[in-house]
Amino acid sequence: MSHETSSPTSSNPPDELPSPTTKNKHAQNYRLRVTAGLSYDTGTHVVVPVNAPQTLHLDSDHMLLSIAVRIKKFTGLPASLPTTSPYFTHPLHLSDQYSISFSFIPKADIPGNDLIFGNNFDRPIRDRLPPGFNQAFKIVKWFIDPGLEGDPYADRPYLYGPALSSWNILRIGEKIFEPQKSKSHGDAEEEDSPSTKEAEQTEDTDAWEIPNVESFHETIVEEGAEGSGAEVRSTLSIPPDSSGRKRHFLTESNREKFIFEAGRLYQSDFGNSYLDFNDFSLKLPGFRLDVIKYVDEKTHELRYVLKNRTTDDIYAVVLFSLLFGDERDEIGQRDHPPLDEEAPKAEEAVTEKIDNTSRAEDLEFGDEKPPGEDDVD
Repeated sequence: MSHETSSPTSSNPPDELPSPTTKNKHAQNYRLRVTAGLSYDTGTHVVVPVNAPQTLHLDSDHMLLSIAVRIKKFTGLPASLPTTSPYFTHPLHLSDQYSISFSFIPKADIPGNDLIFGNNFDRPIRDRLPPGFNQAFKIVKWFIDPGLEGDPYADRPYLYGPALSSWNILRIGEKIFEPQKSKSHGDAEEEDSPSTKEAEQTEDTDAWEIPNVESFHETIVEEGAEGSGAEVRSTLSIPPDSSGRKRHFLTESNREKFIFEAGRLYQSDFGNSYLDFNDFSLKLPGFRLDVIKYVDEKTHELRYVLKNRTTDDIYAVVLFSLLFGDERDEIGQRDHPPLDEEAPKAEEAVTEKIDNTSRAEDLEFGDEKPPGEDDVD
């Protein structure tokens, strides 16, 4: 197992932590930090470069995986990270508050009904669930993710949904590698075909690499397919739009027909406008919850997990931690990207990217401006 961060630029750490002025009184005492790894053990995690021009890579026995996390109005740690991302200027994401994007290649087939994505906890949270939680959960299931299942009152609470119906965006890519198929004794003496020879060349999954991985942090994943991935969607009658695909895979029999194939590239995006990491609040239709009021030393982490429901294999863990007190101050001084005096600060790089995006939109739309946040319901 390994992990690394690809970055065209890095930035100097600031002298002190930012003092956000838009947060509520309770939230000002906390700083958000995002880490990721291949297990629940936080000692093996690395810091996720939120909003930065960097891509985090994870390599396990199960898959190659790249992660990009964006958070609007980010004021967390490391404090040198940008407060925003060009992602939030894209017409598809003007109202979104955060995004967790994956680009991955399985090293072995994963049944579509087995891949799940969601949250779990190591200890009970029932004594910290706020008034109105049951109503909020009903709203989430009805309005946001009907496939969500779980037990928040269990000793080890969980809320999972099938990845195929929970992800906002799913893109099925090309078959990048063709793992070698085992040959019978009778086939061993036959001359290898070109396709078989190619399969043998890609048998060593340790040599696999995700294409264009360095630029994934700036990729806006859109629903659809590329190359032979289009045939996969067509053969399985997967609707071309996000809403249709999510409804399609709410049916278990449709999920059972789908295979996340070894060697094929998949990209996904998950996020919404309801969970605001700037003031730590949950804003659902007709319902608002200030989550920060219910945070203590035992319940200050939100863990997103990509796993196999049948084998219990963990493919990725993305951990959102609210730090406070001595831990916040210690990590705030320690955690920052590597120093590179020759490179521009990440904040400046992102700001320039956003400015360039805005100028490009002005040229493309002319007098007709693209929709702004005020135009989104």
